[in-house]
Amino acid sequence: MKTVTYVVPKIHCDHCLHTVEMEVGELEGVSSVKARLAETDVTVEFDDPASEDKIKAVLTEINYPPQELTQIQ
Repeated sequence: MKTVTYVVPKIHCDHCLHTVEMEVGELEGVSSVKARLAETDVTVEFDDPASEDKIKAVLTEINYPPQELTQIQ
């Protein structure tokens, strides 16, 4: 299992949190998505077939493009 955290500056309300968590959570292989309002970040736990490229693509597609990436594991 991999865990990544993305900074997503466009997160600014509870609706943003819900949208990000629901959309990214629908990717096959994603086991956990936690978006945080104060930190404007999203932490995702995943295995194959999900990938960082797929996660970033979904975030960009829903208009919440990630700014930078921090590897946790």
